[in-house]
Amino acid sequence: MLHQLTRLSLETDGRYATAKELEFLKDYLQSVEERMVAYEKIKAAEANILKEVATKIHQRDANLFRRGGRDLSETCRRDRTYLLRHLALTTLMGDRDRLRDSLLLWLQTILRSFKFQHPSDITHQVMAEVMKQHLNPKENDLFQPGLALSHSLLTQ
Repeated sequence: MLHQLTRLSLETDGRYATAKELEFLKDYLQSVEERMVAYEKIKAAEANILKEVATKIHQRDANLFRRGGRDLSETCRRDRTYLLRHLALTTLMGDRDRLRDSLLLWLQTILRSFKFQHPSDITHQVMAEVMKQHLNPKENDLFQPGLALSHSLLTQ
C-alpha cells in the first residue's frame, strides 16, 4: 500500500489521478476491515501457528534442517517467525513490494548460500495448510499473495 501510494504520488505529480490509477486504493479500502481482522488473528495465534508448522514439518522430514552435521532448526524457526510477522503485515497493508524489499531478497540470498530451497518449499507448503485452519477463506485470500511471493522467491 505504501509503495503504491508513493508511486501514485510520483506518477501524478501536477495532475489528477485517473480512475484506473485509483483502483488499488478502492480495492484496499473495501478489504481493510478483513485485513485488520486477519492481522489480529495471526498476531494472537502466532505461537500456535508456528508450533503447528514446526510439528508438521518435523512429521514430513525430521532431518530437513540438518546440514553438514549441524542442526539449523533454531535458525529456521527464527526465520519462520520473521516471515510470519512480515506476512501478517503484508496482509494488513497489502504491500508485497515492501515484503520483497524488506525481507525476502535478504532471506533469498541466505537460503541460496545454504542450498535451502527444498526446506523452504516444504515450509511454505505447510504454512499454507496451517493458515487455512486459522483464517477464514476471505482472510486467507488476503494472506496467500504474500505467501505465494515468498514461496516463489525463496524456493528458486
